[in-house]
Amino acid sequence: MALSMHKESKQHQMDSSKYVRYTPEQVEALERVYSECPKPSSMRRQQLIRECPILSNIEPKQIKVWFQNRRCREKQRKEASRLQTVNRKLTAMNKLLMEENDRLQKQVSQLVYENGYMRTQLQSASTATTDTSCESVVMSGQHQQQQNPTPQHPQRDASNPAGLLAIAEETLAEFLSKATGTAVDWVQMIGMKPGPDSIGIVAVSRNCSGVAARACGLVSLEPTKVAEILKDRPSWFRDCRCLDVLSAIPAGNGGTIELIYMQTYAPTTLASARDFWTLRYTTSLEDGSLVICERSLTTTTGGPPGPPASSFIRAEMLPSGYLIRPCEGGGSIIHIVDHVDLDVWSVPEVLRPLYESSKILAQKTTVAALRHIRQIAQETSGEIQYGGGRQPAVLRTFSQRLCRGFNDAVNGFVDDGWSLMGSDGVEDVTIVINSSPSKFLGSQYNASTMFPTFGGGVLCAKASMLLQNVPPALLVRFLREHRSEWADYGVDAYSAACLKASPYEVPCARPGGFPSSQVILPLAHTVEHEEFLEVVRLEGHAFSPEDVALTRDMYLLQLCSGVDENAAGACAQLVFAPIDESFADDAPLLPSGFRVIPLDPKTDGPAAATRTLDLASTLEVGPGGARQANEADLNNYNLRSVLTIAFQFTFENHVRDNVAAMARQYVRSVMASVQRVAMAIAPSRLNSHMGLKPLPGSPEALTLARWICRSYRIHTGAELLRVDSQGGDVVLKQLWSHSDAIMCCSLKTNASPVFTFANQAGLDMLETTLVALQDIMLDKILDEAGRKILCSEFCKIMQQGFAYLPAGICTSSMARPVSYEQAIAWKVLNDEDSNHCLAFMFINWSFV
Repeated sequence: MALSMHKESKQHQMDSSKYVRYTPEQVEALERVYSECPKPSSMRRQQLIRECPILSNIEPKQIKVWFQNRRCREKQRKEASRLQTVNRKLTAMNKLLMEENDRLQKQVSQLVYENGYMRTQLQSASTATTDTSCESVVMSGQHQQQQNPTPQHPQRDASNPAGLLAIAEETLAEFLSKATGTAVDWVQMIGMKPGPDSIGIVAVSRNCSGVAARACGLVSLEPTKVAEILKDRPSWFRDCRCLDVLSAIPAGNGGTIELIYMQTYAPTTLASARDFWTLRYTTSLEDGSLVICERSLTTTTGGPPGPPASSFIRAEMLPSGYLIRPCEGGGSIIHIVDHVDLDVWSVPEVLRPLYESSKILAQKTTVAALRHIRQIAQETSGEIQYGGGRQPAVLRTFSQRLCRGFNDAVNGFVDDGWSLMGSDGVEDVTIVINSSPSKFLGSQYNASTMFPTFGGGVLCAKASMLLQNVPPALLVRFLREHRSEWADYGVDAYSAACLKASPYEVPCARPGGFPSSQVILPLAHTVEHEEFLEVVRLEGHAFSPEDVALTRDMYLLQLCSGVDENAAGACAQLVFAPIDESFADDAPLLPSGFRVIPLDPKTDGPAAATRTLDLASTLEVGPGGARQANEADLNNYNLRSVLTIAFQFTFENHVRDNVAAMARQYVRSVMASVQRVAMAIAPSRLNSHMGLKPLPGSPEALTLARWICRSYRIHTGAELLRVDSQGGDVVLKQLWSHSDAIMCCSLKTNASPVFTFANQAGLDMLETTLVALQDIMLDKILDEAGRKILCSEFCKIMQQGFAYLPAGICTSSMARPVSYEQAIAWKVLNDEDSNHCLAFMFINWSFV
């Protein structure tokens, strides 16, 4: 009996070791941890068992298996979702190809018929006989117009709705020829070629009047909802200042004709803003498609004259719009065409590429519309979950307000209350003031909370400068990640204090007035990760008791966009505004920041069409797969860009001149800092995939890579890399792409160790770049326990040559905790076997 019970108990233990049935409470606890860290280290799993009593009866190995299975299920779910998306795209593309095939077949039939008719006419002419009876049957539309030169549409009278309808019908016909035909010589944008993702392809114009862009996309929204979103242009077009529908006329076919006046912002302080006077026609086609087409009303097209505007240059919108076609099973296929003439000759020659680049038009308008609809579609379906307890619409509103406030500051329109302030004799920085903040901020905000009752306003210091050979995305990414390189903490403190009732005294703008650090807290991002909304916490450190009041934590709401180096024509931007610790949804924002726009000259040569990248590959390998495609571009970088800087401050009337002097000096200081950063970035020609920049004060990267691997083999007796060839290039490539974080730091007895080299995984772990790596000290990334362990093992490292360090927690340059299962430290010896530096390898690291 006892033996039987023992066997049953043993069998039960064996079964339980194979499979564990978790209770709902245990699954909930594990899911909470998984949402924070999908791949916890062994130390983190043991900590979980200790902190969560309901998991105390489960072995650590079983918990490890649960996380492995959970990651596998997540991967399978994402793969299934990806395949469904690809299938929908292929189905939609197949439908488009079939329709295009039908159109071409009809065109061929028509041409064959006309060819036969022309032969008959020629034969009839040779025999001096003419058969006019069949002419009315087979004539093409173009031939018929030649036979009937009298226009068939009513007279285009400003007071005649029938005349506007005639303009609308012509606009519709021209738009459809651009959206589905070859009315414009289209060429695919760089980075795109046919594939499963070609349903989202973007084409730009070549050799046509003005600049144009065309896109086609598939979304999971119904056509009426898509039309509603697209017609609300200020919600997605960041350069739209206002859009007023001055008149709406119902058309006889169930459509609507609208007369619209739209104002747009200038992208920089060096050019004037544009406005448009257009007719917008909304109608439906026989196949159930919705069409929204639009064009400018000019003396050539006819129609009523538009409202005058002295501060704007009137631009022309050629037939453009949206063709929205319903899909089987739900959703819509959207054809977008943007075609404008921005009057390029009215701007300085150096800025003309901004107004004659179809790539910039595609990124700012065409692609922006497509991305916005996709964002709304995913938010509607619940695929996007944002933290912080805020709805996606609220977060989008924050992004729009930051962009709009920055654009208002850059343009400084008189009807917003801005006026020019006298200069100090040097014209590099422009100062404008606004003494009507309620008009500027909007009636929905209470200006008394931001401005004193005895008088005050907003002051803006702005400037623009040209940069040479500086990738805009790289520059903005550096400004975002290393704020201390250009910002002054005292000025930040003044900006934050303006949110209070009694601001501090005006500080003297000085670089690095107080030492500070920043922590970036993600808030939201768009679907394609081209734009990030985040909260930045600035932490100050005081040297003296009188500075304690200024060195408290401050918060900024920050919007960063355009940091993808592979996006052609993309504008990179970093905009921020001080906020309170718990900012309300309607909190007033006073944005400042940077905008960098590439001055890419208009190129119509064949090279633009041959540089392609299969976007479908990103479905397989992720964003990293696109890096190699632009290797040659970055190595041969020769591009100018225009940088616009604008900083806004509040002021009280009695200290207005002091604030203006501070702002002017501060902007000049920031410009000098940006120039230093640009000079450091431009000569390096950093490659986003390899980063073969020679290290300052040390051997070339190839030699250092050989030293690192050789020293590891000497000390540990094992190979760091598996290389068949000992060529330095092969060693460096494998070291750079190693999955574990490998980094080197200086080895000096009289100074704190600073990092001098890191591979790609090391840069990702530290959240930095090769340029800024040397600003990071070793003791700043290790926690207290890690520093103690390293100190205790340092003698062993110097005597034995290496040491194994246990699992622990370190911190990235963005103050994010990083866990690792093990670390190895070893001495790196040069060719003379002298100590060169100290190398670390963090194994199986992950963000906590």
